[in-house]
Amino acid sequence: MAKYLISFPSKAMIVPDSEWEAVVRDSHAVIEEAKAAGVYVFGGGIDESVPPVLVSADGTVADGGYPWAPPLNGGVTVLELPSREEAVAWAARIAKGCRCQQELRAFGFDPAS
Repeated sequence: MAKYLISFPSKAMIVPDSEWEAVVRDSHAVIEEAKAAGVYVFGGGIDESVPPVLVSADGTVADGGYPWAPPLNGGVTVLELPSREEAVAWAARIAKGCRCQQELRAFGFDPAS
């Protein structure tokens, strides 16, 4: 079984105010289905009110993330699934609930994890 990251940036969620209640309900329902299926690892949204910092090997802390990288924000879900095809199917379910496309990435296996 592999772990898959299903995510979206904040700007992808273009939802009319009148639909937010349904989006929350529908997206949470998919997460509950993933939990019931035993494939849910963790998920949530990046807390955008807490600014990122870069921490160096010597413990030095600098404000901000990598200046050359796009900001990391939005929502993430990690599922453990037997195939990429199943990951695509779950990503589609999450996309439907969230009303926005989802990016799908596979984690590389690390025997120490």
